[in-house]
This record gives sequence, C-alpha cells and structure tokens, in this order.
Amino acid sequence: MDVRIILIPGFPLIASLITLIFGKKYLKDKSHILPVLSLFASFILSLLVLFDVIQGQTYNFDLYSWLVAGSLKVGIGFQVDALSAMMASMVTSLSFLIHVYSIGYMHGDPGYYRFFSYISLFTFSMLMLVLGNNLAQLFLGWELVGLCSYLLIGFWYEKKSASNAAIKAFVVNRVGDFGFALGIFMVFHYLGTLYYSEIFEKLPAIQTAYVEIFGYEVYVPFLIAFLLFCGAMGKSAQFPLHVWLPDAMEGPTPVSALIHAATMVTAGVFMVSRLSPLYVMSDEAMAMVAFVGAFTCFMAATIAPTQFDIKRVIAYSTL
Repeated sequence: MDVRIILIPGFPLIASLITLIFGKKYLKDKSHILPVLSLFASFILSLLVLFDVIQGQTYNFDLYSWLVAGSLKVGIGFQVDALSAMMASMVTSLSFLIHVYSIGYMHGDPGYYRFFSYISLFTFSMLMLVLGNNLAQLFLGWELVGLCSYLLIGFWYEKKSASNAAIKAFVVNRVGDFGFALGIFMVFHYLGTLYYSEIFEKLPAIQTAYVEIFGYEVYVPFLIAFLLFCGAMGKSAQFPLHVWLPDAMEGPTPVSALIHAATMVTAGVFMVSRLSPLYVMSDEAMAMVAFVGAFTCFMAATIAPTQFDIKRVIAYSTL
C-alpha cells in the first residue's frame, strides 16, 4: 500500500468537504485556497507515482472492503499502471489549472465557496474512477461525476436555461448508465468478480459463450461490451446520447473546461481502454466503437460551423 496513491484523490475530497462546510461563514472569498493547494499537492503526487510507473513499478491493493455478500466482494482499492497513472496526471494537472483560472472568473459570485467545493468533488470523483481496481468503484466514481456535472451545469440555478440543461445532462446520462449497470451485472454473472485483474484472468471462460435473446444467439463478450459502451456513449457524449453536451455550456466557463478537457468526456474513453481485453474478444464490439466514434465525429464537425455561440462551437468540436 502506498499512501501517496490514497492522498491523490484524498486531498480534493477533504478540501471539498471543508470548503462546503466552512466556506459560506468563515472562508468566504478565501474559499479557493484549500482546493487549489489540494489540487497542486495531488498533481505533484501523481507525477511522483507516474515516475515510479515509468520505472516499471505498478500498484494494486485494497484499502477497505465495504460489501461482502456470498461470492460478491466489493471494496475501495487502487490499481496504478501506465493507463491510470497517465490519466491521474492529466486529470490533476488540468483540474489544477482550471481551479486557478476560476479564482478570477468566479470572483464576487455569491456561490464562490460552493463552486470550489463542487469542482474539487468533481476531481475526487474522476480520480476514484481512474485509480480504482474494480468495476464497482469505477461505477461509484462514474455516478459521482454525473452528480457533480449536474450541480455544476446548474450552478446558476436561478437561470431557467441552466437548470434545464443540468436536468437534461443528468437524465440523458442515466439512460446510458442503465446499460452500464446491466453490463457490470453481466460481468459478475459470467465471471463471478468485479476486480480487473480477476476479470482478465477469467475472460477465456466466456470466449465461446452465447446467450439467447428473443430467439437469437448473442455472443456474450459482445453483449457485455455493448452494454458497458452504452455508459461510455452517455459520459463521452457519443451519438445518440450526445444531446446533453452543447446545453452543458450553460454552466460557468470553468465548468465547460472541466467537462470537455479534463474529466467527464474522457471517462468513457478510459473505461473502454481499461476493459480493452474484453473488447478485443469481439470484432463486432471493436467495429461498433469505431463506427459510433467516427459517425459522432463527422456529425459534430458538420454541426459546429453552423453555431453562432463560441462555447457551443467548442462543445461540438470536442464530441
């Protein structure tokens, strides 16, 4: 167990809670100090861990088991390899820069303390997602990211357009997350575990597995990959679940940067990359990912030139 890895998401969580509790009455216009310092510390720690990974070191440990039911074991744990170390470094670096930019952008806003609490919680959620060693923790971070996006897009909730955009983002993502949850259930049903290392070891067991759905034989690895990809289509705003992203521009500009550059739209990419051994088992699943990505890219690039709002142009350019 490496304490540095625990502190990478731990610092933003602590900063978020302290700022939310004490920000309005005590911290006021100094509410940015703790979140900014915590993100800087997380960034430095993530670079140190990344350096270790470059040297060939990897980490995989459980911190706490919070649910044991029969053969189901779910815990809070961390797996750090090249993929998660790079993602953690990217998330902390971009989030730190966005925190710094927000100091000036949000200065004087009545919800100043609330804003910094939310974006710190957002960063914590994404770090738990990318550093976790099991699908249950990924799903926990996944849903927390969705909750934080709802809070941040609707930050200026007095505006009808902002509150509507927040609700739209939340509902559309729940559609994708339904498929994502079903995919996780199927992983446990067929493989008996939610831990990445054990999933990859047991994948050969379903290499020839089929399930009958409405009279049709469906390849199990493809079905699981498809259901999990439904979640990725929602989070990464891929067709047909892309409709929430342009309206997400109703939130403060730092929120737009956080969603587009640092965290939310890369969550789906990370999930597919993390479970790539599963997707490689099915040529149809690989083709599906390629087609949806290519079509979304072409569609968004076609729509973007017709927009007059620069933030919506940026939104479509990042689909």
